[in-house]
Amino acid sequence: MEVDPRMKPLFSPRLVNLLLCLCLLGCAWSTAAEARMVRVGVYANEPKIFADANAQPSGILGELLQAIANEERWQLQTVPCAWQQCLQLLQDGEIDLLPDVAFSEERAQLMDFHQVPSLFSWSQLYSHEELRLRSVLDLRGLRIAALEGSIQFKYLQSLLDSFGLQAQMIPLSDLSQGFAMVLAEQADAVVANHLFGDYHAASYRLSATPIMFQPAQLFYATRKGTNGELLSAIDQHLQNWQSAPGSIYFQVLQRWSGAPQQRSVPVLFWWGLALLAALLALAIGGSLLLRRQVADKTRHLKTSEARLNTILDSVEAHIYIKDPQLRYQYVNRKVCELFGRSAEQVIGHSDADFFDSDTAQALGINDRRVLAGERIESEETNRDRYGRNERTYFSVKLPLRAADGSIYALCGISTDITEHKKNLEQIHQLAYYDALTGLPNRRLLLEHLQFALARSARSRREGALLFIDLDNFKQLNDTLGHDMGDLLLQQVSERLLNQVRLEDSLSRLGGDEFVLILENLEPEPQAAIATIEHVAEKLLRALATPFELPGYSHSGSASIGVALFSQPHDKPEELLKHADLAMYEAKAAGRNTLCFFDPRMQQALAARATLEHELRRALSEGQLLLHYQPQVDDRGELFGAEALVRWQHPQRGLVPPGEFIPLAESTGLILPMGRWILHTACQQLASWANDPQRAELTVAINVSARQFHHPDFVTDVLSALQKTGANPHKLELELTESQLVQDIEALINKMGQLRARGVRFSLDDFGTGYSSLSYLKRLPLDQLKIDRSFVRDLLDNASDTAIVRTILALGQALELRVIAEGVESQAQRDALLRLGCHHFQGYLYGVPQPAEQIGVYGRATLDLQQGSA
Repeated sequence: MEVDPRMKPLFSPRLVNLLLCLCLLGCAWSTAAEARMVRVGVYANEPKIFADANAQPSGILGELLQAIANEERWQLQTVPCAWQQCLQLLQDGEIDLLPDVAFSEERAQLMDFHQVPSLFSWSQLYSHEELRLRSVLDLRGLRIAALEGSIQFKYLQSLLDSFGLQAQMIPLSDLSQGFAMVLAEQADAVVANHLFGDYHAASYRLSATPIMFQPAQLFYATRKGTNGELLSAIDQHLQNWQSAPGSIYFQVLQRWSGAPQQRSVPVLFWWGLALLAALLALAIGGSLLLRRQVADKTRHLKTSEARLNTILDSVEAHIYIKDPQLRYQYVNRKVCELFGRSAEQVIGHSDADFFDSDTAQALGINDRRVLAGERIESEETNRDRYGRNERTYFSVKLPLRAADGSIYALCGISTDITEHKKNLEQIHQLAYYDALTGLPNRRLLLEHLQFALARSARSRREGALLFIDLDNFKQLNDTLGHDMGDLLLQQVSERLLNQVRLEDSLSRLGGDEFVLILENLEPEPQAAIATIEHVAEKLLRALATPFELPGYSHSGSASIGVALFSQPHDKPEELLKHADLAMYEAKAAGRNTLCFFDPRMQQALAARATLEHELRRALSEGQLLLHYQPQVDDRGELFGAEALVRWQHPQRGLVPPGEFIPLAESTGLILPMGRWILHTACQQLASWANDPQRAELTVAINVSARQFHHPDFVTDVLSALQKTGANPHKLELELTESQLVQDIEALINKMGQLRARGVRFSLDDFGTGYSSLSYLKRLPLDQLKIDRSFVRDLLDNASDTAIVRTILALGQALELRVIAEGVESQAQRDALLRLGCHHFQGYLYGVPQPAEQIGVYGRATLDLQQGSA
């Protein structure tokens, strides 16, 4: 049957193109399936998923699931649950399907996901606008609420840890609770997916911050190994809908984002077919009636076309159709806004009229591939005619085919993702680069090192890792402040970069530590070492030149440790440790120098680690014990003893204190060890109080700087005295001069608190360190101890004699008792006595011994002194 020519105005080419474009972008009919019950876990996360007043799934994902269920003849049974509970119900098989699940490798071990993402989202922080959060670095010290068990919670905690930022993470059972907490000032910020946040932020008077992270693809999930047919059906519908701009998928998205609803393209299509049938019937009825119907239907068709244009103009994407000559045949509102032209001014023109030549050429290459039959999804970077205003788009382009299969046009949808890519780049910068210097951080360093080691193994060329640490950087930070320290680090990074080759990789490990990877060195060891030494000398010279800081010129140096790629190692982190060990050897060698890693360093490190492990076990298994060295007066009478810790190792016997005390200091074990010494000595004092011969003895205890400056030190001392019942007047705490340079005001305050309870204080090793007389007279001291180094050479060295005389005079002036330690001979004792010293401690009077021998020694010493007289 031929169609009456008068019907041709009913089908404008534009409407036909639009209908075909929308159909080809994803219209498909799902096949009928047998009805089945599907249990769906639903939690409150508007606008993505929630239960409506009829307890049915609603929101974006809920309505999409309802549409799929209608097509597949599923009967949905809503199971309300909190997020964490929903995950557990899915794993237990209590529900069949859970919407709004972000994919992760960890979850993939427990759940199955379909292939086509149901929704795209990202995480964003929301807070009060006045808080002015701009980057992750602004989160230091804040309270941040996030959904418990979510990927957001774990990722943000990991991100904060990687930057060394201390912030309080508050777990939530649902997101509304977090927004309410920020409104009530119980939290400073809340993490939510941007859909939920943008939907609810205004009602809580909160604003979205620029802090975005973790772009996510959201899926419907099932229990591992079950309900695969549900996921297959979901994939089929999503694939069809997402390729059709007018599908129910986009209608739902626009409805929940506040945009006008789209009409279903399949309805328009079938309505057009019905219209065609009606017009054919009317054609048979007569020409007059036909004319009337033609006019009426043409008016309706124009109205439909206007509505369709309104729908396409409301989509936040650039939609267009191009003919085989790549001239625009249709453009929506977004395209017109991009070009700054009306639709009439765009149609008939090509990309060369709106973009620069490079952009037009790149677009033409993709477009010709589509006209050859390909469907293309790609990122396109476009610039205006002047090569400015660069924007990035994600474009989907597909061919439009006529009834005979020939391609007569292409249809494209391009979405501006410029800001999204900038956010991703910022997240990458924060994750892999140091914020202060812009250099790669530890994470990226290890990746670079992994690749460098692989290249070295393939090429058989040598490589090296240089660990660079600034000398005395802490002193500058403490005296001039961290702002000046940061400026210095920035200048250091610039100087180091100016000295390295393009193929070398410089990173900032943290603090004042930098790492340089040298590659492509000669395989012959001596040649490689010569090159490394040359590079290191250049670096040291560059860092030795004074740095000009605001109002200050700083002269510095650095110590460099080197580990070669060819040296044995199991993984990159171990090679980094080798270079670190070598750097410490360079510092020990006098700083401002270079040191290569020696395997003996590793052996020493392993021995130290073993000793540390055994010392921890000694503390827990009671292998430590206290010995006491007598203290006597000029008549040889015992008046006290110094408690000295000993380690009775089960295999090695008695371990010298000089071997394990420094280890305890560096590892922090000195704190539990110090508490044990304090408690044990107080127990001994309490025991001696019941013995008439020992009741008046005092006990002196050495206190380390780390122990004394601990916040709980005063509490620990008072607790030990109270629990043991020891007399505080018999307890004497010995400090060293080095402790006087660390926060003297806090030290005086703690000494005053303990002195008020009767505890006595002695300044140990006096004369070997730095003691300001202005501080010394303020300290509540009872005794000065002359260091053994002055006593040892007292008989042969006039300078030592003068120092001892000065210390004795100072003690007398400050009304402090003075005791000499290290007295080993009668001649030393007599010389000290002539100088005015009346209290002694040393091997002449006894070695450190168990507590039960102290009383016996006192009587023997008295007899000895009377015999010598």
